[in-house]
Amino acid sequence: MIQLKNKKALTLLRIAALIVTLTSIYIFAPWQFALYYFHPLPANVQTQTQEAIEQGVDGIIVYIHKQGQQPEYFANGWHNREHKIPAYPSALFKIGSIRKLYDAAALTKLSAAGRIDVDKTLADYLPSLIGRIENADKITLRMMVKHKSGIPNYTDTDNFDWSITYPDPLALVLDKPADFSPDADYGYSNTNYLLLRKIMSNVLGYDHNQYIKDEILTPQGLTHTFSSVHEINLVDLMSGYYVGYENDFKALDQGYVATAQDVGDFIFALNKGTFFDEQEQALYASLYKYEHTGWVLGYSSIARYYKDIDTVVVQFINTNGDDTVMLTEIIYNRIIDILTAQQ
Repeated sequence: MIQLKNKKALTLLRIAALIVTLTSIYIFAPWQFALYYFHPLPANVQTQTQEAIEQGVDGIIVYIHKQGQQPEYFANGWHNREHKIPAYPSALFKIGSIRKLYDAAALTKLSAAGRIDVDKTLADYLPSLIGRIENADKITLRMMVKHKSGIPNYTDTDNFDWSITYPDPLALVLDKPADFSPDADYGYSNTNYLLLRKIMSNVLGYDHNQYIKDEILTPQGLTHTFSSVHEINLVDLMSGYYVGYENDFKALDQGYVATAQDVGDFIFALNKGTFFDEQEQALYASLYKYEHTGWVLGYSSIARYYKDIDTVVVQFINTNGDDTVMLTEIIYNRIIDILTAQQ
C-alpha cells in the first residue's frame, strides 16, 4: 500500500492518474467517452448517477462513507430491466475480483497463526500439481498472492466462456507453459487465487469461505456478504446485463455477492487495520493491495479508499461489454472529482 505523507504527494499522484486516464481515453475509448470525460462536472453525486444512465448503463449504485460522517447511498436506473424495478442502494451485487481482498486477508490471518507459510511453494501444498503446472516447486504462495507466479490466467484461455460455470476451471491451464519465470514479472491471473483458495480449504479441512465468514465477515458485522448466489434470494440480487444481449445473467454462480455498504465497510476496515493485529497488518501490507475492481458477466465494481479525503467510495454498475470498462472508470473518477471539490 502506498503511504502518501503530504498533500504535494497526493497532488502528484492525482496528476499521474489523470495522465494515465487521458492516455487510455485517447487510445482506447470511443470518442463519445473521451468527450464525456471532459464534460462539466455536475453539482452532486446523484446527478452524476443520472448522467451514467444517460451514457448507456442500465443501473448504478454508489456508496460513499467519509470517516466521522453518516454514509451516503445513491442509485439510479434499473435493478431489473424486464420487470421495471428501479435500482436501490441495498441490493446485492456480484463483486467479482474484489473478493480477492477477502482471500488475501484470510491468508494473512492463517499465515500469522502459523497454519500456512506464504514462503513455501505450490508443490509443498498441492504436490499433485508437480509436472502439471510449470515451476510448481519454485512458485511460492507469496508470489501467487502478488500475481508474480507466471501461472497462466484461466479466464484468458481460448476455451474459457464467462457464461459457463466450470466444475474445475484449473483444468483449463494444466500442462500449459508458464507466462514467465517465478518472480520475474507481474501477470494478473485468477488462477493464483483459485489455487490459494484450494490450499486454504485443504489446510483448514473445510471450506475457506466458512473461515472468511467466521474470522472476517461476522466479527465486522458484514451480514450481507455471501460466497454464492445459492445462498441468497435472487430477487435481492441486481440484474446483470451485457451490451447487445437481452439476457439477465444474475442466475450464474460467479462468486461473492454483497451490498455496497458491506463492501465499503470491509474496505474501510482493511485500510484502517481494524480486524488485523500488528503482526497481521505488517504481513498483509507485504502481500497485497487495499483496493480492487471486479468484473464478471453483467457486473462491474470498484471499491477504493482515498486517504486524502478519508473516504471509501464503492460503485456498482450492472452493465458491461462494448467499452463499458472505460466508461465505468470515467464515471467513478468523476464522482471522486465531485467529492474532492466539495472538501
